[in-house]
Amino acid sequence: MKTQKKLAVIGGGASGFFAAITAAEAGARVVIYEKSRTVLGKVRVSGGGRCNVTQAAVSQAALLAGYPRGRALLKKLFRLFDHTDTMRWFEQRGVRLNTEADGRVFPASNRSESIIDCLWQAALQAGVEVRTGQGLTRFQKKPDGGFELFFSEGRTASADALLMATGGFTPQAFFEGIAIEPPVPSLFTFNIPEKALHGLKGLSVPAAEVRLQGSSQRQSGPLLITHWGLSGPSVLKLSAFAARELAEKQYSTACLVSWSNAHSEQMLGALREEKARFPQRQTGSRPLPGLPSRLWAYLLERAGIVPQVRWADLPAKALNRLSEVLCNDVYLLCGKTTFREEFVTCGGISLEAVEPLTLESRLIKGLFFAGEVLDIDGITGGYNFQAAWTTGFVAAKGAVEHG
Repeated sequence: MKTQKKLAVIGGGASGFFAAITAAEAGARVVIYEKSRTVLGKVRVSGGGRCNVTQAAVSQAALLAGYPRGRALLKKLFRLFDHTDTMRWFEQRGVRLNTEADGRVFPASNRSESIIDCLWQAALQAGVEVRTGQGLTRFQKKPDGGFELFFSEGRTASADALLMATGGFTPQAFFEGIAIEPPVPSLFTFNIPEKALHGLKGLSVPAAEVRLQGSSQRQSGPLLITHWGLSGPSVLKLSAFAARELAEKQYSTACLVSWSNAHSEQMLGALREEKARFPQRQTGSRPLPGLPSRLWAYLLERAGIVPQVRWADLPAKALNRLSEVLCNDVYLLCGKTTFREEFVTCGGISLEAVEPLTLESRLIKGLFFAGEVLDIDGITGGYNFQAAWTTGFVAAKGAVEHG
């Protein structure tokens, strides 16, 4: 009679739970060990408590475009389990899903508890055991090929295979000898020490471009002004794709904003047309399309233009200055702000250190990785949860088939 394989999953987050359920449904005996007293914490707070389950991209290529790191590996893994599989998995277990216009997928209840309850029920039905308050301090390989696990307060356990789903910033002492890409924050907003800008908090523009000065890094999308600086999808995407560059600059550099996502020549042409069509109109009486009135007044002031001046009286130099402000508005970035629900790590276990179709360590056989502990991360919009589901699924399958 074949002995039931015992799998230890370290970490009770999205990838850990999904891996545990997948392995248990495949016949393994699975125990989740979580250092805190609660599990699935990030699932609970994500999406403002709604849980952005995945991204309903129109194709795998479109889905892959949302990953600054890990794209090549995910291209292979998505053939095994992708966003369509995720949606099917939850819907088959009774969770109705809604897809929003931007592709974000939420439970129809708009409550993250729907996803948490689903994962808990699936885990219980599959026979997964969950132990909280168990912080792993170290592990060692046993002569028989399994693992001995050592926890806080002197507890020990053993397992045939070990799956690490410990999230970002996992202590490197766990993985001595395994290549690790140094972890740095990703998905954060920009702190801008510009009081006049802070006075516009709450205003947004639908289509802006934000870029780093002296860099090729740039991202487009909605932009939100906050009481500390700049946020919104364009800023968050830029922070993800430029995570390492910004860390090297210690989050102190200049960023440029194109408020209408237009080039200088295009903008200058639009301003000249405005001047030709409405010569007697005051410049401050009507903003350009897409710009809130208060933001338009602020930008006129930055260009040194009095809002009462008529377009006909605006000299060419003033038009050039206004065009430059609209397309290349410069702000000093002095630090970042990270919210709990947005927090993601750039870095982790090097993807060169794992087998590409099982996520097993090349150095330590029987050791598998899933979730944010790997050097994979995505932008906002469901990409990071999809990476968690996919890597959890693949690592679990690999662990069950190991040995």
